[in-house]
Amino acid sequence: MSGPEPQSVRLDVWLWSARLMRTRSAATAACRGGHVRRNGEPAKAAQKVVVGDELRVRSPGHERIVRVTRILTTRVGAPIARESYEDHSPAPVPQLAAAPPRRERGTGRPTKRERRQFDRLRGRDSRRGPEAWLP
Repeated sequence: MSGPEPQSVRLDVWLWSARLMRTRSAATAACRGGHVRRNGEPAKAAQKVVVGDELRVRSPGHERIVRVTRILTTRVGAPIARESYEDHSPAPVPQLAAAPPRRERGTGRPTKRERRQFDRLRGRDSRRGPEAWLP
């Protein structure tokens, strides 16, 4: 017989349990890197999560916004994990979801002209030199 459900749990444990992060160490690293916010504030991995908290988890390409509806202490199956939060994430930008252009197989290496066209398409203007590629 299990005891009463806990009132709070560590943030990194909940992110891992709810399957928002692949591993607990990845959840801890995301918190340490400032990619996780709890109720609008930067969150540390050891902070406690309670029902009703809003979490914003930034990962490459998109941001997930979830509201905690259930406290999880162990990793559970995907259907149960989805029931532990309400997802309020915005729809992904269609431009980012599109596949990058590909060349036909067997056409050889791209010519210099084609490379410049690819660079312009990707937002890197080759006319300004390599320093224009840096973020």
